[in-house]
Amino acid sequence: MNYAKTAILLAGMTGLFLAIGFMLGGESGMLLALLFAAGMNLFAYWNSDKMVLRMYGAHEVSPEQAPGFHRIVANLAANANLPMPKVFLIDDAQPNAFATGRNPENAAVAATTGLLEILDEREVAAVMAHELAHVKNHDTLTMTVTATLAGAIGMLANFAMLFGGNRERGGIGIAGTLVMMILAPLAASLVQMAISRSREYEADRIGAEICGDPMALASALAKIANGVHQIPSDTAERNPATAHMFIMNPLSGARMDNLFSTHPNPANRIEALTAQAQAMGGGRGGGSRSGFTAGSAPAKGRRRGPWG
Repeated sequence: MNYAKTAILLAGMTGLFLAIGFMLGGESGMLLALLFAAGMNLFAYWNSDKMVLRMYGAHEVSPEQAPGFHRIVANLAANANLPMPKVFLIDDAQPNAFATGRNPENAAVAATTGLLEILDEREVAAVMAHELAHVKNHDTLTMTVTATLAGAIGMLANFAMLFGGNRERGGIGIAGTLVMMILAPLAASLVQMAISRSREYEADRIGAEICGDPMALASALAKIANGVHQIPSDTAERNPATAHMFIMNPLSGARMDNLFSTHPNPANRIEALTAQAQAMGGGRGGGSRSGFTAGSAPAKGRRRGPWG
């Protein structure tokens, strides 16, 4: 089902490329756009995860560098019957996290230093369980490819005035190009949003099952939402096409327009997790599942939060 969803998504993004090419240069422009889209789709499949990690300055950490955090991820991956993903940290004060990779065998999870600063061990385990749920559902392929292609569509639209819009070549002219520059990125964003909200609810549900602690995830979401509201992420603001990858929308304007939000309202997610906790008989059954041992030493010369 997730592979079919990805195929539909890629087809939709390719269609946008073709439409932009046709509007800019007629049939010849559409052909060039088709070739570009085919190459971009192939490149995104193999490299989009590396691009996103590099974009946010994420650095891979070993068990020796971040023992507590690494142990949490390792034990949760075992709980979820998943291969051990690569573990990354991002030096960013905004609390947030995401997963990436084209499949579970090539997955990576990343958390910001801000996340490790404000969450306790149960909450960190719950957040990483949410990210592993994305890996288990193969959402990471959809997320990384969408981010890459939506960003490419945005760049193509922004540069449209430099190489397109000539009516003599079958294009739509200057006025049409200006309209396209506005509508093309909007259309790409709508494709992202079409799958984002339901995917987050499902990752919350499965993540809570993986860690056995829905209320820890609910508590983490409340803290993250508050942190995102107070602490902007400059990198995310420069790369809005990647916003849907995070556990919480990292953009400062996310709360201003619910119609165009890539994520469900945090209050609704917390309500769903509270109901799940009640169905599970109280909600805290998995604090020990993370395998975290308090007091693990942080990597030398780097602060990793109050618990290492």
